[in-house]
Amino acid sequence: MTAATTLPNQQVDLSDELGRELDRIRSETIAARGATDARYIRTVLAVQRSLEAGGRLALAVSLLPPAWCAGTAMLTVSKTLENMELGHNILHGQWDWMGDPTIHSTTWEWDFLTPADAWQRTHNHLHHTYTNVVGRDRDLGYTILRMSPDQPWHPVHLLQPLYAALLAPVFEWGIALYDLEAEAVTDGRKSVRALLGSITGLARKASAQSAKDYLLFPLLAGPSAVPCLLGNLTANTLRNIWAHTVIFCGHFPDDVQTFTEDQIEGETRGQWYLRQIQGSANIEGGLLFHILSGNLGHQIEHHLFPDLPSNRYAEIAPRVRQICARYGLPYVTGPLHRQYASMWGRVLRHALPWGFRR
Repeated sequence: MTAATTLPNQQVDLSDELGRELDRIRSETIAARGATDARYIRTVLAVQRSLEAGGRLALAVSLLPPAWCAGTAMLTVSKTLENMELGHNILHGQWDWMGDPTIHSTTWEWDFLTPADAWQRTHNHLHHTYTNVVGRDRDLGYTILRMSPDQPWHPVHLLQPLYAALLAPVFEWGIALYDLEAEAVTDGRKSVRALLGSITGLARKASAQSAKDYLLFPLLAGPSAVPCLLGNLTANTLRNIWAHTVIFCGHFPDDVQTFTEDQIEGETRGQWYLRQIQGSANIEGGLLFHILSGNLGHQIEHHLFPDLPSNRYAEIAPRVRQICARYGLPYVTGPLHRQYASMWGRVLRHALPWGFRR
């Protein structure tokens, strides 16, 4: 099946009915939000802050190996929670309905190199609006990977398995540079002045992040400065690898489809829903896995309803899957190891000029 046959215009009646069913799920979930959801996100925030404080304290005396291991582990989990379940979801506005400025999309600045406003433009707007549309969704390969046969092939793509792997431990740096949208200047979509402003914002954020993790806390650790610095570096690296794994497995397994710009011309809301289902993949796992992944193991539900509270995705996932079954739509899901292998198969296949569509 080619991408050109997955989203035909003649499916208007089907997609309109699909849209009404999914809108109903959205409306019911919004109406059900309340104290349980608020308690959930505040509990996650309290746990994250406690883990960070414990990790920082342990690394302050990390000349002792057990303290280093404990501190690094706590800080890694803290940074993972902060990025995945807190930062990413808060910046989507999932908790704006609570009116709490500490977890509001307009006030949150996360423990990540990319400034929040830059992420919201490239991720919330561009990616979630134009999911997997070649030429419109810059997240399709992050402008450096060829993930669809509709993307032009260049000899440099022969190396993409290598630089895809190298991207994982420095993922936040890769995303920060990507969010500058430097190529938009040559395309005339962004002014040089705007690019310089983006670079200034990134430099300011990167300086603050680096100073915190690699200067301030190591200096405060005194005799434990070097192991503290290494603990911070390890925590950031492990967080980056985990984020890279979850995001790539939710977007790039083999059965996830891509689309052309012609296919979204005149797209209705129902057809947008249809594209989100076909352009995303879920990752199966337990409760802890889903919390640590920011509930992005429910990537299909997240792409359908990006601003619904993340703790609700597990609740609505069976309903979405049943709807897909009734409409004969693919619902791509599988355990982490299978999605990870499938994703790498796609990276390897499209590194070649004849990378084909399954």
